[in-house]
Amino acid sequence: MKSVTRGQFLGAAAGTVGAGFLAGCGDGQGVVLRTGASGLTTADLIAHGRVIHTMDGARPTAESLAVKDGRFMAVGSRGEIDALRGAGTQVFDHGDAVITPGFIDAHTHPAGAGVRELKDVNVDVRSIAEIKDRMAARARETPPGEWIQGFKYDDTKLAEGRPLNRLDLDEAVPDHPAVVGHRGGHTSVYNSRAFALAGITAETPDPFGGRFDRVDGELTGLVAERANYVFSSLIPSTHTDDDRRAGVKLITELMAQAGLTSFHDAGTSSNSVRAYSAAYRNGELSCRVYMMMRGAYEDMRQAGVSTGLGDEWLRVGGVKYGADGSASERTMRMSTPYVGRPDDYGILTMTPDALHDVVEVAHRSGWQIGIHANGDVTIGMVLDAYERVQELWPRPDPRHRIEHCSLVNPDLLARIKAAGAVPTPFYTYAHYHGNKWVEYGPEKMEWMFAHRSFLDYEIPVAPASDYTPGPYEPLMAIQSMVTRKDFDGRVWGSSQRITVPEAMRICTMGGAYASFEEDIKGSVTAGKLADFVVLASDPHDADPDAIKEIPVLRTVAGGRVTWEG
Repeated sequence: MKSVTRGQFLGAAAGTVGAGFLAGCGDGQGVVLRTGASGLTTADLIAHGRVIHTMDGARPTAESLAVKDGRFMAVGSRGEIDALRGAGTQVFDHGDAVITPGFIDAHTHPAGAGVRELKDVNVDVRSIAEIKDRMAARARETPPGEWIQGFKYDDTKLAEGRPLNRLDLDEAVPDHPAVVGHRGGHTSVYNSRAFALAGITAETPDPFGGRFDRVDGELTGLVAERANYVFSSLIPSTHTDDDRRAGVKLITELMAQAGLTSFHDAGTSSNSVRAYSAAYRNGELSCRVYMMMRGAYEDMRQAGVSTGLGDEWLRVGGVKYGADGSASERTMRMSTPYVGRPDDYGILTMTPDALHDVVEVAHRSGWQIGIHANGDVTIGMVLDAYERVQELWPRPDPRHRIEHCSLVNPDLLARIKAAGAVPTPFYTYAHYHGNKWVEYGPEKMEWMFAHRSFLDYEIPVAPASDYTPGPYEPLMAIQSMVTRKDFDGRVWGSSQRITVPEAMRICTMGGAYASFEEDIKGSVTAGKLADFVVLASDPHDADPDAIKEIPVLRTVAGGRVTWEG
């Protein structure tokens, strides 16, 4: 067999792959790449389905695809693709099943979540009583004085109709310092032993960007945002590098099971870089990773590294900062107050001057920048910083991001469009977190997670779960964006509904665009990475309220099966 270099192959691919998120990709139908090289017309893998929704504007649907050397070799009719079958070709005939490009989650936190699934107490349960039982069970097997740590707590999904508090944890864990982290990642509940270790009393003033919650002058146990930092140095890390690698293996397997083939880790620590690298070397990555740096950023920047270093499986992405609070924990900074809390506008965690400083350094060093900004006030601050650096030190298509970008208005939308910024709004939140939206109210919800508005302004919007804060399942995301209905059937922000094709494009091409990878992934197009998903039925034909129930039959990344059920 005549060999073809990777550069030659990519050169051939470049001839058929376009660049636009909104316009789609590709300009050939059923075109077999590398036709000039004899012996290269036999596929490694062929997949047939009732229909392939390609997300390629030149050929929106097909019946079959062929894979060679980890990339799509051809896309076309069953007859065209069967002609590429050889003695060693693996064939998946999926019958009436539907094939889509691999789904992408452009803002998530898998490395930390994976190791916590292995080592900490999962309190994703539906009552305070069960949280206490789980924490108490771990305490019984832990030497006194050591920390007991719970995670994935959700204050709005408890049978008791109230949040967990300090006294609950005192009862469950009397002999250990204990903390239960909210799944949103911005607030935690501590017991009295933990407060005593930290030297925090009801009289301790709140730090900038943080809050010790009090009722009637007493600490409730709830600690928000940067006030958590006082506890951080007191909680020793017991996670080893092997634990973290095992966590990455586990979480990428679970994400592949949901149909994900790529994700952006939005806040990758040095420990997580090591974990991803080790899992990659061991062949244990089931998803491609775009690492948005936090802890490792400064060393990388000073070494001359910038966004894009790596390969199709593990790549250095942007740098990540956080400028305000949480949407799901109701701490994001807004221009108007929360419902029922007339003096509470949320929390800023960075000053405007600090934002300008970090954005200038990263921008001038060639990095993509992603800043967590939920509220309208914070989004405006981020745009101020992005507009300033582009005016003073212009770069072609820096594609800076606004992470979450939850609450917008027409002025902000126009500025986002003009700046070429990429918003990454939560894609499962409208459905999954319905009980929280009463604290924002119907009027605000018409401008939150504004997928319809982003598309109407021709802004390339990215798909984002923020897992663990939100579920990462792409089919739940499609349902959430299409219906805007929560578990109880309440509709939150009906004006922001989008169609199934629009939601699927966000979850594929939208994710690829956010990482400068729209030329190599996001659509089933000859020459692109062979990442695809097989669904038992078509989201276009499903009951919109049941899209999340569609089974994922198989997930393939680079021609390799990463999940099959």
